Amino acid sequence: MATSIVSKLFRRHVFTQLASLRAGFVFRGKPAAAAGSRSFSSEPPSEKISRYPLPYRKDLPYDIVELMEEVESKGGFLPNVFKVLSHRPAEFRAFFAYYNELMNKETGRLTKADRELIVVTTSAHNQCLYCVVSHSALHRIYSKKPTLSDQVAVNYENAELGPRECAMLDFAMAVCRCDTITEQHFKSLEEVGFDREDAWDIAAIAAFFAMSNRLAHLTDMRPNLEFYNMGRIPRDKSKDKAGGENK
Repeated sequence: MATSIVSKLFRRHVFTQLASLRAGFVFRGKPAAAAGSRSFSSEPPSEKISRYPLPYRKDLPYDIVELMEEVESKGGFLPNVFKVLSHRPAEFRAFFAYYNELMNKETGRLTKADRELIVVTTSAHNQCLYCVVSHSALHRIYSKKPTLSDQVAVNYENAELGPRECAMLDFAMAVCRCDTITEQHFKSLEEVGFDREDAWDIAAIAAFFAMSNRLAHLTDMRPNLEFYNMGRIPRDKSKDKAGGENK
């Protein structure tokens, strides 16, 4: 079950560089006391990633454990957001289900890189270290632009953006700041090719991550070290091919 869920949510090229930050599913499970030998908190972590206790694997529902294992096996590490939010399994499921609806939908005019750029911009405004670092990594992978997310995290108005991206981020920031939304906001989006459904998507992403940012502040969630370098240096495909031939 976890394999089909993860394969649906995340693109293959992303798995080559990261486990993926989030996953979406809505189903119940039983505690996984007898599942495997790995424990997500059986040993003290090398660095503190949350001010709340991390659950032992044996105490987590099986569906959550199964998803964690699949993500880790695909990407090589388990993003800390999975560990931290598993403190409340029911909220974990709801959080990732809505995340999936917003960030992995196939409809509308927003690309995956667009969505990640919205997260980076609004999370920088909200001073959320975890979301800026982790979603900058995703943006680098989706966009193939290794420096743009860094520019946006400092000041999106001074970043190397086109009119379409500027209008998108201006609207996202208006929602993030709780500005009064007027018809002029929609007109500005329409001038660069977005419609009102796209405006809803932009606003929903900004709103969802306003909540996510505050949970990260509450828990003092720390980003995995793997995120910092991810997507900055192009992969050497010749090495990948040679490695495959040697297997």
